[in-house]
Amino acid sequence: MSDDNIRVRFAPSPTGFLHVGGARTALFNWLFARHWGGKFILRIEDTDRERSKPEYEEAILRDMRWLGLDWDEGPLVGGPKEPYFQTKRGPIYQEQLEKLLVVGDAYHCFCSPEELTADREAQLAAEKIYQYSGKCAQLSVGEVKEKIEHGIMSAIRLRVREGMTTFNDMVRGQVTVDHNEIDDLVLVRRGGEPTYNFVVVVDDALMEISHVIRGDDHLPNTPKQILIYNALGFKTPQFAHIPLILGEDRTPLSKRHGASSVSEFKRQGYLPETMMNYLALLGWSFDGKTEIFSRDELIKKFGLDRIVKSAAAFDYDKLRWLNGHYLQVLDNEKMFRLCKEHLLENKIISEEFVQTEENYLRQIIELVRGNLKTISQVDGELIYFLNDAYTYDPQALVKFKVPENAPIFEKVIDVLKETDSLAATVLEEKFRNAATQSGRKFGEFVHPMRLAITGRTNSPNLFEIIGIIGKDRCLERFQRFLNMIRSSN
Repeated sequence: MSDDNIRVRFAPSPTGFLHVGGARTALFNWLFARHWGGKFILRIEDTDRERSKPEYEEAILRDMRWLGLDWDEGPLVGGPKEPYFQTKRGPIYQEQLEKLLVVGDAYHCFCSPEELTADREAQLAAEKIYQYSGKCAQLSVGEVKEKIEHGIMSAIRLRVREGMTTFNDMVRGQVTVDHNEIDDLVLVRRGGEPTYNFVVVVDDALMEISHVIRGDDHLPNTPKQILIYNALGFKTPQFAHIPLILGEDRTPLSKRHGASSVSEFKRQGYLPETMMNYLALLGWSFDGKTEIFSRDELIKKFGLDRIVKSAAAFDYDKLRWLNGHYLQVLDNEKMFRLCKEHLLENKIISEEFVQTEENYLRQIIELVRGNLKTISQVDGELIYFLNDAYTYDPQALVKFKVPENAPIFEKVIDVLKETDSLAATVLEEKFRNAATQSGRKFGEFVHPMRLAITGRTNSPNLFEIIGIIGKDRCLERFQRFLNMIRSSN
C-alpha cells in the first residue's frame, strides 16, 4: 500500500457532543493514517442548519484534541482542499450537479410531497417495496424548461439505470446490490439543500479520500454513493465498514446505558490514554488476548484486517478497570494536577486551600490514589481528610458503637496522647502493644479505630492516615466516637 496516497477522513455533524461511536470511528481512521504515514482529514458536515451549533463544533474539536487525535487538514489547521465545512462548499456542489444535468445523469423531479406520499401509500397497500415511479425522468427538455419558468419547485434526482453494483468492503467482503433495489436518488431537495449521499461523494472525491472507514450503518448508502462516483467520473475509494457499538443489552449505545459522549467520560475522570486504548478494542483485536496498548503500539499494530464483523458491546466495568491501570502508572505530579483540577472545578477545595495546604493535599492524594478507578472518585476518597464532619458506615456503626469498645477507645486516646512520633511503623507498634496489654486482638483495636477516623471499614493504611491527619484531629475523632458510645448506654 502506497503511504503517499493514503488519505482518510472523519466527518462529524455538530448537532451534539462527540459520541464514543464517532470517536471510535475517528480513532480507527487516525490509526490507519498514522500507521501508513498518510493524512487524516477532519471535515465538518454542518448542512443541518437547524440542529448544528457552534458550541457542539467547538466541543467536538476540543474532545478530538483531548483524545490525542490530531488532524493534518481541517478546521483550525487549514489545508489544500479548503473549505472543510460543508456549508461553505455550496458552489462546489452546484458545479458538480450541473455536470450531471448536462449529460442527463440527473434530472428535475417536479413531484409534490403530496404526490409522492400518495404514490408511496398506494405501493405499500399493494404490498410492494416503495420506489419512485420515475415519471419525471421522462420529461422532455422543453417540458422541464416550462415548469421551471412557471416557478414549479423541483428536486434533482440521479438517473439510476439497470444493472448491478459490486464492491469489495475491506471488512465485510464482497457486496453486490441490484439496481432494482435502488431508487432514483434525490441529490438536491425541493428546497435547494443537497443531500448527504451527494455531498459526501463530492467532498470525498475532491479531497482525494482513498479509504472511507465508517460505521456499518452506512453500508446501505455505499452502492448509492458508488453510483454517484461513477456518474461524476470520480475514482471510487476503498470502503471499510466497522461494527457498531452496542450497550450490554445489545441495543445501540446511548445515554440510557450510562455515559456515551467523550465529554461525559472526561468529566467523570477517565484519562485520554484509557479512552484511546479502550475504543481501539471495540471492534479490533491484535491477538485476541492483549488488552493494554500505548498510543505508539496502537499505531504500529493497527490494521483493518483485524477488525471483527460482529458488533462490539461497551463494557463499563472493563473501562473502569483499564482506567484504574492507567491511573496507577501515572506519575505523581500528573496525578496531583488532575485531582487538584477536579477538586477545584467541583468546589471541593478552594484556590486558597491549595496555596496554603498544597503539601497536605499532595500527601492525601498520594495515599488514596491506589483506590481510584476514575479521577472523579477522589472527592469521595478525601472526605475524611478534608472534613472533620463525616458520616459513619451504618452497619459498622451498629457493630462497633457498643459499650465493650469504650475501654478500647480510652486506651487508644491515652496511647496517642503519649506518642511523640507519628510515623506509621511507630504508631502500629504502639497500638499492637496496647492491644496485647488489653488482652485484645489487634483487629479489635484497628477496625473501630478506622471507623472513628474515616467513617469507613476500608481505607488506606490507618496509621499513615493518622500521621497525615495529625494527633489533635485524630484525638478529637476518637473522643467523639467514645462519647457516642457512652451516650448510647
